Amino acid sequence: MASTTAEQQMVHVNATDARKFVEHVLVGNGVPRENAVIVSRCLVEADLRGVDTHGINRIPSYMARIREGVLDPKASPTLRQVTPVVAQVDGRNGFGFLAAHMGMAAAIRMAQESGIGMVSVKHSNHFGMSAWIVQQAVDAGMMSLVFTNSSPALPVWGGKSKLMGVSPIACGAPAGKGRPFIVDMAPSVAARGKIYKALRRGEKIPTDWALDKDGKQTDDAAKALEGVMLPMGGPKGSALAIMMDVFSGVLSGSAFAGHVTNPYDASKPADVGHFLVAIKPDLFMPTDEFKDRMDYLYSRVTGSERMAGVDRVYFPGETELLRKEERLERGIPLVHAEVEALNKEAQRVGAARIATASPSVKSRL
Repeated sequence: MASTTAEQQMVHVNATDARKFVEHVLVGNGVPRENAVIVSRCLVEADLRGVDTHGINRIPSYMARIREGVLDPKASPTLRQVTPVVAQVDGRNGFGFLAAHMGMAAAIRMAQESGIGMVSVKHSNHFGMSAWIVQQAVDAGMMSLVFTNSSPALPVWGGKSKLMGVSPIACGAPAGKGRPFIVDMAPSVAARGKIYKALRRGEKIPTDWALDKDGKQTDDAAKALEGVMLPMGGPKGSALAIMMDVFSGVLSGSAFAGHVTNPYDASKPADVGHFLVAIKPDLFMPTDEFKDRMDYLYSRVTGSERMAGVDRVYFPGETELLRKEERLERGIPLVHAEVEALNKEAQRVGAARIATASPSVKSRL
């Protein structure tokens, strides 16, 4: 948790202002406006859901990759239909958000026609928070699976050096009156983006998140980034990370086995791979029956007997939706160092500084 001093240094940014700011910076860096709209919406959605590690603070690292010529700002993805229910997207080394958005749209279209759609994505880049792609499917009334691989950060079980990425596994399903089911989690104890966030904000990290370069536990974010992340559940987390590489990297034809480039490394293209599936939920029963069953599951989960010290049981993805409701009212919290980094990018292209305001009330979550 941030210190009281850090909380006092927080400013808030309205979601609409944040989207406009990101669009202007992207366009100023050569991104076509229609593509900039998609990227900005996805980044701000992460901030609204409380996934600050994958929000607008990623802009400086993305712009650095554009300046170094390892991410093509003008590229738009292309789609090749393989079978009636399978397609492949070539990200053409553009923003991963664009490739994933096109891929899930294609998967949804195929699922609407044939019940299921599967898309493999190659030559892509970091696509931010996986939950926005799951939400794209949920909004279309679809169940989904969303996989990606990523740059080395995690040792395989029994190893000691970085090989696998902390690649998220995500899935979702729509509901009726209850909250939709949305899972988005890394196979590590914590997402690597949380360590970058702690580094930006000058905060300590829990000692069970990572090891330093000497294999020792550390609460120092900089030392953790020099070392390795720790897999959740030991060999189970390691196996999930390898699974993401099989489905996203090996299958797609993109980089795999430790060869994906870190999004903060502006030396060469990332060559990330993704794997997306959309499923029409009325394959085995009417849609209304499926939604009723999802609502029943929601009520059973959230109505569970609570363990000592627990005030409420949440459905997967529910806390993020509640956070979004709060931040739509109060704005997205940023520390001054993050604001200045964003404004530096705006200054580079002659865009306006991001509009900020001091917070008025404390967070409820």
